[in-house]
Amino acid sequence: MRRGSSHCVRQNADMSSSSSAEISVIADGINMYRVRVAGLAEPLIGSPQDDLIAALYETERALRNAHRAMQRAMKLAR
Repeated sequence: MRRGSSHCVRQNADMSSSSSAEISVIADGINMYRVRVAGLAEPLIGSPQDDLIAALYETERALRNAHRAMQRAMKLAR
């Protein structure tokens, strides 16, 4: 084994752990915003603001997809 190669492995493991933790925090934040956006749309149902409701639900779906993508990234970072 070359000198320093174990240091590189340890450094990569530390980066992976750090990245995984940061990805987890970001995923949680995305999910929090998704819930908040959906909550904005709920009281508007039945109002004449159909365009706003549609835009909020579209945003909620995009945030759900972003959350799923971050969860996949988190699994890959482990």
